[in-house]
Amino acid sequence: MTEERHPADVVTHLVEQVLARAATWTTWDGEPRPIDDRVYTPHKAIRRVADHLVDHLAEIEARVAGAATIPDHWHASAVTTPADLAPFTAEDLDEARSRLTRLAQIFDVRLRALTPAQLDHRDGDAWTPREIVFHLEGSLYYADAIGFL
Repeated sequence: MTEERHPADVVTHLVEQVLARAATWTTWDGEPRPIDDRVYTPHKAIRRVADHLVDHLAEIEARVAGAATIPDHWHASAVTTPADLAPFTAEDLDEARSRLTRLAQIFDVRLRALTPAQLDHRDGDAWTPREIVFHLEGSLYYADAIGFL
């Protein structure tokens, strides 16, 4: 589930890939894209990536601090909100860039401050911070649902 790349580089690369796709979404035709058993829009893809990053950043922070993690109650991709259906404008792209690059920077700072032992520390059956980050790489799925337009 993990490999030799530093976990911070995994998150940075994920965000770069998502934003490369999002840069083309201002031409979106307004039709949700059905993938598997869900539908996706540019806003929903950005929301899902950001929510996934926030969720696991909170998990890592709590575990490093020795605090209990808060269970998530996201509706995740099962719900498409009215906001998800809005046109994806150049301003939305700017907001997505700001949001996701800041999240990537927070991950980068946090993960580079952890020792290898901390990155690989397992609490019970939970994933290690390193495993969590490599799991996050799967969030590209949401951006791939829209792809390059």
